[in-house]
Amino acid sequence: METNELHRGRLIDHIQLIVRDLAASRRFYQAVFDTIGIPIAGEGDTYFWADELFISSANSEAAAGTLTGRHHLAFQSRSRATVDAFHSAALAAGGKDNGAPGERPYHPGYYAAFVLDPDGNNIEVVYHGEATYSAGSVKVTF
Repeated sequence: METNELHRGRLIDHIQLIVRDLAASRRFYQAVFDTIGIPIAGEGDTYFWADELFISSANSEAAAGTLTGRHHLAFQSRSRATVDAFHSAALAAGGKDNGAPGERPYHPGYYAAFVLDPDGNNIEVVYHGEATYSAGSVKVTF
């Protein structure tokens, strides 16, 4: 197999989803983030965020009263077991199955699962196979 090099963290600075039911989304994403090891970084009455994903209610100042449309977000995993755990936890937290854990044809070793969140966003957790990471994360200091 040819060696592939993936770069992460260079294109997207942050993403914001505007949701109908913030509490339902909070339960769903808490379950997802617990399985992939990402903590909720902060929250208020009309929003919460983790890493670079911000989730707000329509009445938050940033939302301007408008819900976002359907999106596909994929989170990286370090194992197939985590993909499996994500799928189970997301379904138990109110998600709807959109693709059970399994190999996908995108490249050899691509193992993923898909669940629709309470607003119909297609949430994926993917394991790309055995890989070497140059760093656990990118640290930006201002």
